Amino acid sequence: MSHSRTPLLLALLLIESLLLFVSGLHPYDRATWWMETAPIFIALPILLASYQRFPLTTLLYVLIFLHGIVLLVGGAYTYARVPLGFDVAHWFGWQRNPYDKLGHFMQGFVPAMVAREILIRGSYIRGRRMLFFVVTCIVLAISATYELIEWWAALAMGQGADEFLGTQGDMWDTQSDMFCALIGAISAQLLLAGWHHRQITGFQKTHLVTQSTP
Repeated sequence: MSHSRTPLLLALLLIESLLLFVSGLHPYDRATWWMETAPIFIALPILLASYQRFPLTTLLYVLIFLHGIVLLVGGAYTYARVPLGFDVAHWFGWQRNPYDKLGHFMQGFVPAMVAREILIRGSYIRGRRMLFFVVTCIVLAISATYELIEWWAALAMGQGADEFLGTQGDMWDTQSDMFCALIGAISAQLLLAGWHHRQITGFQKTHLVTQSTP
């Protein structure tokens, strides 16, 4: 495997670690911070442990990095209090802070590319249409599971889960969250499929050359 991207990946890891530290210094609500940033604490060790055996494309690493930033900002402020969200709500005349919808959009956008890469590189599915369908279904399953986790947290924590749920009085918050994830999954596949496929093809060719070199 080419080492030309190593400085970029190390820089992303360093920046993400620094932002994780800053985000956790004085979050608005400590319990919410732990719950919102939990995916980072789960994903980061997996990415580090699998880097030699199953490294991902550079595009996917960058997307995961960007998703991490969205989670860290939401964890620090809570999604309903992110300043950028208030600015966007003011610009469009909305009543609620929409930053949580960005979070759920990314929850569809990035996992879609993760699923797509695993399915393609493992040769689990043949045919672009079936790939598109299965990836979308996987994202919806992930989104539904996350909503179930939010429900369980609400039952376990009572009023303490309000900041984590971030419904802001919207009775259709769960449905709109899943819809945003669906839009994210579809957008990722429509916008990045060609770029992603080229990276996977180039990556696999490089990997085969490396394996065949004595």
